[in-house]
Amino acid sequence: MPSPAARLLPPLMRLIRFRREFERPELMLRGVQERLLRPVPYGPPRGLGPVEVVVDVHHATGWPVYRVLPRGRTPDRAAVYVHGGAWVNQIHPLHWRLVARLAARSGTAITVPVYPLAPVGTAATVVPPVADLIGALVDRHGAGRVTAMGDSAGGQIALSAAQQLRDRGVPPLRRTVLVSPALDLTLANPEIDLVEPQDPWLARPGTRAAIELWRGELPLTDPLVSPLFGELAGLGPLTVFSGTRDITSPDTRLLVDRARAAGVPVDHHEEEGLVHVHALLPVPEGRRARRVMAAVLAG
Repeated sequence: MPSPAARLLPPLMRLIRFRREFERPELMLRGVQERLLRPVPYGPPRGLGPVEVVVDVHHATGWPVYRVLPRGRTPDRAAVYVHGGAWVNQIHPLHWRLVARLAARSGTAITVPVYPLAPVGTAATVVPPVADLIGALVDRHGAGRVTAMGDSAGGQIALSAAQQLRDRGVPPLRRTVLVSPALDLTLANPEIDLVEPQDPWLARPGTRAAIELWRGELPLTDPLVSPLFGELAGLGPLTVFSGTRDITSPDTRLLVDRARAAGVPVDHHEEEGLVHVHALLPVPEGRRARRVMAAVLAG
């Protein structure tokens, strides 16, 4: 059963109309245009909370690429965290706070690419460079010390990038950590019909509008767009977080089943009654998920 704090999330989200852009494609596209005209700040906020980290940035990819490092330590493990936001929304302070806490608690150097949002960035132009970033860390540290991470849209990018690296002959990553990942962008799973009325955040009409911008010229079934259509065998272990009041959860269950059938170890944390990306939110279930993520990185 969800905690009292988690039970408050759905009515609160409905009250403040969290779902507006996701219910109405025209609002989703209007928001995209507004953000193209007035880009949202993407740098880490001044206060990252009570954690000891150092942040640097480079532009070797043509994008801002940050590193969040534990202060006073020389990390021997690395990760790449790819932020969510329906491919059209910029990295949020919640993402930065999560990354800072994970870096400090686990002693891991976490790279955060601020990738170009759709329609400027698309699956074909973003996923391969993210795979390059992860691959460069593998070259430096070894695959057994590198983790790919992402939430929501960023989970899609992280898993697609891990599949690309496998196809390039890179050894399996230490782990891929996915938080409420978008996996099949056709949104055709019939079980979504049962979940969508209970989801206070996501809905298919506006999500499809964002997906059309993100996929560019690629079919929805291309693994760069929908990693659930890609081969799963040969990937490193997966850790996956999901909540049952989230339209991504039916495809997450499919991923877990298919990955295990393909011989990939999977640690699946599904929370009954929890919403999308609850692992980032200030509820007990979110704190529990963050402890697991820190332990995964530190282990």
